[in-house]
Amino acid sequence: MNNPLQPSLRFSQMSRTRTVMLGAAVVIVGLIAWRSHAASKAGADGHAKAPVAVRVDTATAKTTDVPIYLAGLGAVQAFYTVKITARVDGELQKIGFVEGETLKKGALIAQIDPRPYQAALDQALAVKAKDSAQLQSAQQDLQRYTVLAPEDLTSKQTFDAQRALVAELQAQVKGDEATIENARTQLAYTTITAPIDGRTGIRLVDPGNIVHATDTAGIVVLTQVQPISFIFTLPEDELPAVSRALAAGPVVVAALSRDEKTEFDHGTLALIDNQIDQTTGTARLKATFPNTKNQLWPGEFINARVLLETAHNALVIPSNAVQRGPDGVFTYVVKADATVEARPLQIGAESGALTVVAKGLNDGEIVVTSNQYRLQPGAAVRTSTNASVPIRAAAAPKTPPAATGGGA
Repeated sequence: MNNPLQPSLRFSQMSRTRTVMLGAAVVIVGLIAWRSHAASKAGADGHAKAPVAVRVDTATAKTTDVPIYLAGLGAVQAFYTVKITARVDGELQKIGFVEGETLKKGALIAQIDPRPYQAALDQALAVKAKDSAQLQSAQQDLQRYTVLAPEDLTSKQTFDAQRALVAELQAQVKGDEATIENARTQLAYTTITAPIDGRTGIRLVDPGNIVHATDTAGIVVLTQVQPISFIFTLPEDELPAVSRALAAGPVVVAALSRDEKTEFDHGTLALIDNQIDQTTGTARLKATFPNTKNQLWPGEFINARVLLETAHNALVIPSNAVQRGPDGVFTYVVKADATVEARPLQIGAESGALTVVAKGLNDGEIVVTSNQYRLQPGAAVRTSTNASVPIRAAAAPKTPPAATGGGA
């Protein structure tokens, strides 16, 4: 049997469903409208705000005198190096130096037992004295035969024999003199002196040992370090400029530490080697330093900075202001409205932290030296507290006095 209230219940349920769906639709439409309004307002606010300025460091392009350098790497060498060895055999009686001591030319280095060589010299002198006496007697007999020969009081054979004896004894005396000279030389070799001004190294043999002329180890190595030499390399493309600088006068070379923070000494370029290494495309150069403070040591690796010339009234900017892009070299220039423009450049040589600008900038223009990766043409910038760092070109060193080898 059907319930008379069932149709009205169905109608009531359907009505409530429609009401819920309609309310949900109104909420969704309202949410969409609110989001659209918020996005529109945010867009309007964004267009109204100015772009955020990029914080940068700057420097001012400046006209100044700039020294132009070339950089090379090489090793220090002693001006002269001498391995002191024995030239005669014998007992090493005395060492005349302290290890590490600086010796003058002629100073005693070692003394070998001279007694056997003094005895040989005395024997040679005695032999000469005996032969000289025989020669004198033979010459007197020859004088007698010379007087008697014209009167036929002596035979021609006796006269010729006596003359031959005198010549033989004269030759023997000359041989004795050579023997004496050799004995004197061998005796002199027992006293070993410094052939140059130099610094001694570690002693290689102790007194009391028997040394021989054939020994290869030696007694000590003597090196001249005041002045001192430096051999370094430069690319072959730089040689014409170095040659022109040498032709114009002395070329100053600075000796720097490997990190280039310490300057050891200043010297002059002595020569360019007479050939180029084809495997590396470089040439060897030799510089000489006074080394008065003993800051350079043989075998030490250091950097060389060669002063080619001084560019007068050159426009320079810091090297970190120079950028390289697809169209070439450029820099960001700060305009009066605190925005930047990318300015193409033609650059010249680099001198330390500075780059010479041949074309593209004017004296006094401000360039960006940091945060360039965040910039593009037209970007706004603001400078840091240490902005506009002044540009100072390194002063060219004076030519040091010419160094001469004390052992030359």
